[in-house]
Amino acid sequence: MNVLVIGSGGREHALAWKAAQSPLVDTVFCAPGNPGIGLIAKGKRVDINPGEPLMLEMFIEANEIGITIIGPEAPLAAGMADELTEKGHAVFGPTAAAAQLEGSKGFAKDFMLKYGIPTAEYRKFYNASDASAYVQQRDEPLVIKADGLAAGKGVTVAQDMTEAIEAIKIAMLDREFGEAGAKVVIEECLYGEEVSILAFCDGKTAVPMVTSQDHKPVYDDDQGPNTGGMGAYSPTPAVSPKMLEEITQRILQPVIDGMAEEATPYQGILYAGLMITEDGPKVIEYNVRFGDPEAQVVLPRMKSDIIPIFQACRNGTLDGVAIEYDDRPCVTVVMASGGYPKAYEKGKLITGVEDAESDPDVTVFHAGTREEDGKLYTDGGRVLDVTACADDLPAAIAKAYEAVGKIFFEGAHYRKDIGQKALTRLT
Repeated sequence: MNVLVIGSGGREHALAWKAAQSPLVDTVFCAPGNPGIGLIAKGKRVDINPGEPLMLEMFIEANEIGITIIGPEAPLAAGMADELTEKGHAVFGPTAAAAQLEGSKGFAKDFMLKYGIPTAEYRKFYNASDASAYVQQRDEPLVIKADGLAAGKGVTVAQDMTEAIEAIKIAMLDREFGEAGAKVVIEECLYGEEVSILAFCDGKTAVPMVTSQDHKPVYDDDQGPNTGGMGAYSPTPAVSPKMLEEITQRILQPVIDGMAEEATPYQGILYAGLMITEDGPKVIEYNVRFGDPEAQVVLPRMKSDIIPIFQACRNGTLDGVAIEYDDRPCVTVVMASGGYPKAYEKGKLITGVEDAESDPDVTVFHAGTREEDGKLYTDGGRVLDVTACADDLPAAIAKAYEAVGKIFFEGAHYRKDIGQKALTRLT
């Protein structure tokens, strides 16, 4: 069969890379893709704007696409899965109704409250004056979240009232996150260690993948503003096998059961961003697609063919599928443009990627690049996801940073402590 991946970032490169390994797949198309997609043996970029439904449907029909995999959250929230399904095309990704779990923080919090899923206490606000008045009554750190999709940047952990009021102003009055900030959710601040749990879902069952941990703040030691993610590793020692069972029973499966009860069956990927608190795991957020950069460390560890898993999610037969993973840890380090997540320049020449990938255990996933006259240039905030697997975590970390050291572009910035939390736990 032919496969179509929607999206252009590192997550989509990793999805196309993994799908291309399937013996069931002839060609993996990616719209609009990135230069890394063209380097995959079965990969091919498609110059189609996924936001043009007619062109997309014509391409799917003309190229006999067996399944379309929707990578980013925005087209899912906008109903792309619904539209393609109505036209008779096989799609991997939840409906717009189910995608509200990520599309609206308020919807997600209300859903968790209704179905008894552990999360932080919260309030929703529809205007800045009410939100500001509320935080002035609270004398503790609070988390201010833009209600809608903000590409991972709409969250502020405010240590005091001044920071909280400024975060409300940025979201609701300055509209730095566009319409996503028209409403805000204000939560109590949870303390502990953050982890990411991704699960395959078929409308009846949630099957968790191997654990991982993202690093969202832009600087070492979790300093600076949040980004879309500066690196990740898998597995994380913060989650034991017993705890993963608890997470499945109390946090993942209740979503599937609740969505079924709401007559919006959940099929696709469910991402649970969790805080491991003294009282146990609590949900920080749900996402409705593979994490980025979590996909870049989970998918390289997956030994099973991913296409039959996607098909089982669509057919409601996930409970009969065995999924195998490589025992070796995996680490990805994000190389970002200078200034990210704020203003940054594009068009910087990138060198050394081929040298970095000369190690068979290293894969460089393209996140924000463009190709011109055979040369590679920066074209986004997060530019490259430099990924390595090894026999143990220290070796995987060392291998990833060795590969990073072979790549150069002007202003390149990356965290130098990806995976250090795990090493601290292990020692």
